[in-house]
Amino acid sequence: MNLTGAILVGADLTDTAFFTTHMQMVNLSGADLTSKSFAGVDLSFANLSGTNLTQADLGNANLWTANLTGANLTGANLYEANLMVANLTGANLTGANWTKANLYGANLTGANLTDIVGSPR
Repeated sequence: MNLTGAILVGADLTDTAFFTTHMQMVNLSGADLTSKSFAGVDLSFANLSGTNLTQADLGNANLWTANLTGANLTGANLYEANLMVANLTGANLTGANWTKANLYGANLTGANLTDIVGSPR
């Protein structure tokens, strides 16, 4: 599925699967994406500001330059995710797993890193 550039603000994404979906530049700001799987999905340049990604699987996802300002990533799986130059300002990463994640150039200003699991590259 190719959702490149789609504007999905306020969309009901219940029961939606995102496996191998191309989602570059997608706008999902404010969406409830609790427990959704984005494993291996290309979310580069995506607007995920204010999203609820609690317990979401973002393992191996490409979040290069993604806007995750104020996102709730509590307990999210970010294993080997590419977060280069991503904006995580004010994001809640409590209990998230960022083992081997690439955080080069990421902005973590004001982010909650309580009980974070693992260490990034």
